[in-house]
Amino acid sequence: MRSRTEDESLLYSGRVFGSAMNDVPRLGAYLALFSEIGLVLFVTTLAGALAGHWLDLQLGTNPILVLCGFLGGAAIGAFGDYRLIRTFLNRF
Repeated sequence: MRSRTEDESLLYSGRVFGSAMNDVPRLGAYLALFSEIGLVLFVTTLAGALAGHWLDLQLGTNPILVLCGFLGGAAIGAFGDYRLIRTFLNRF
């Protein structure tokens, strides 16, 4: 059976409560970062796929350019997310 001090130490840990993730003012910054990561990746991938689709319609080369546009947009979005995260981490 556990003693009372062991139970209390499980409820409070200075390492957990002192971490940056539990800092309430930064919570908004983390939420903004995560939503921006998703939006950047989504928009660039969608734009690449749509541009590839338009080029496929113009040139008559069905799904080749859609796939190239999708992969290119995803690569650009991944690079944008990398820069976004790097900038965020340097700030905090």
